[in-house]
Parts: sequence; C-alpha cells; structure tokens
Amino acid sequence: MTWTSTTLKLARPLRISRATMTERFAVWVTLTADGHAGHGEVVGSPRLGLDLAAIDTALRGIAERIACCADPDEVRALLPSLRSEFALPVVAALDSAAHDVLARRAGLPMCEYLGLPQWDSAPTAYTIGLMSPGEAESTAHRMTRAGFTVLKIKAGAPDPAEDIARVRAIRAAAPTAELLLDPNGAWDVRTAVAVLDALADQSIAAVEQPVPAGDPDRLAAVASAVPMPVLADEDAGSITDLDRLPDGIGGVNIKLAECGGLDAAQTMLDWAGARGLPVLLGCQVCSSLGIAPAAQLVGAARWVDLDGHLLLADDPWTGLSGADGTLRRPTGPGLGVRRVRAAA
Repeated sequence: MTWTSTTLKLARPLRISRATMTERFAVWVTLTADGHAGHGEVVGSPRLGLDLAAIDTALRGIAERIACCADPDEVRALLPSLRSEFALPVVAALDSAAHDVLARRAGLPMCEYLGLPQWDSAPTAYTIGLMSPGEAESTAHRMTRAGFTVLKIKAGAPDPAEDIARVRAIRAAAPTAELLLDPNGAWDVRTAVAVLDALADQSIAAVEQPVPAGDPDRLAAVASAVPMPVLADEDAGSITDLDRLPDGIGGVNIKLAECGGLDAAQTMLDWAGARGLPVLLGCQVCSSLGIAPAAQLVGAARWVDLDGHLLLADDPWTGLSGADGTLRRPTGPGLGVRRVRAAA
C-alpha cells in the first residue's frame, strides 16, 4: 500500500452553514497485487478531525495491520475490524482500493464483480451553496440549461428568511426541477419547522438533517411536523448510528467516506431496504476517484447527489460523467476511472 497527497481546488467557493470552501487536500491510496493497482481517495475534513497528519498516521497504522495479508481478499476481510480502529474516511479509501484491485484482477466492472443492481444512467443533483437569491437564481438557470433536473440547495444562513428567499428564487428559475434542501444541521427544531412550513408550497422533495446531529429525537420532532420527507444525514453517518434512528424519518443519506466504504454502505442499504426507507447517495467535494465507489451503488438509490467532482476547477481523474446533469455508469474494469494528472 502506498499513498500520496494533492490539493483539489474548487471552480467556485462553496459556502455552507459551517464554513466556506475554496480548496481541500486529498490523499490517494494505492493497493497493488499481481500486477494490478486499485485506488481510493480520502479528503480532509475539519468536522471529522481529519488533517493531513491524522490521515498519514491512520494510513501508517493500517499499513502495519495489513502487512500480513498475502492477497487483497484478505485485506477486504480485515475491513470490518479496521473500521473499529481507524477513522472511517481513511478506511473507506482502502476499501475503495481493495475492491478496485480485486475487480481489475478479475477483469470485471465493479458493479458486476459485486453483483450490484445494474444501471446505465441517473440524474445527479448539483449543489448550490449559500449565496444571495439573485446569485442562486442565475446559478439555477445556468445549471438547468446545462441539463440538471435535480438541485441541492444549501441552507442555514444566519437569517432564515435568506434561506426562504433563496429557495423561492431557485424554484422560480427551475420550476420543474426536483429540489433537495440541506441545512447541514444548522437549525433548532422550532426554526426548522417554521422554515419548512414556509416552503411547503415549493415542492421540496426532501430535506437533509435540518437539526444538529446527536439527538435523533429532534430529527423525529421535525419529521412529524413538516410536509416533506426529512432524511437523516449526520445522524446516520455509519452502521452503528442506524439503530438509534427514530421512527418517522423519511430516509437516510449514505456517504461512503463516512460509513467506511462499499461493504459498509451495502449493509446500510440493506437496513434501509428492510424498513422501506429511501436512500440518498451523498458525497463530499472530491475528485472522480472519490465519487467512483459510490457511483457503483446508484442502482439502489432513490436520489443521487454525486457532484463532488463537478465542483472542482480541474478534476485529476476521469471516467465519470455528470456535467450535463446525468451520471453514467463507469465502463472498464474496477471503478472505471483513471488518473489524468499526477499529484501536486
């Protein structure tokens, strides 16, 4: 196992309720076996306490743990124990690399290798950050002209009236688009109910994690009081979070980087399917390499929010589409992506 770091610059600053992002660093993990190489990506996250030093320390620990493995199948078998020892986003990068090298060695696309639901294309959301209603309206115009039929709207401005005005401006610019709302846990229960009631006439398809994570009962209180589905996001970050979720929520957001990778995500999909809960596939701002593992699961999701690579000024990996609002199944063996430039 080897790894290297790089910087990913955004095409435009992305402002959410917690911070404004213009760039983020990424670490690419490579696992080689029998002349084949598999890849994964982990990006830095202040919210998750992941800086470059923390990622490097975790990868050194993981390298020691897998040093005894003679085959990538053995690495895959170790993943559940690694998820309990190391930061889940770092384990997810190894999970990606292990699955990638196994599928490449078998000469199969990842979907086929894992026996996942097949899919050819699906609409992906495009994220519109916190900005003025006028800027949001012009962005919605631009993205719908490009072909996007699903728009994800960030919320959680200091004045909730700004969020209401932004959503209304976007709806006016994109009257037929499916709208997803994401406050990133910025509201208390009272504010969430008031804002979502005020937006009841805007045909919001779903709202992600309107209240801070850590007390799922708050999520249930909002879900029972508003007309649109309320999805658990930060409250459903990993497998261990699922059984704490209350009845009445409208679905879960699954992010491979936060749950630990493909195997963990499939467990979460099974959990949601057994309860009849729809799934939103989410992501972080990352390259096509970071998106590619989640793209394998598109056939099992109700909503797809895999636009992290579309927010970059220069994606160092290729093989995924989406710039026209449609994500297409990667072709070729493994994850179906390849590097087009080296790490800085």
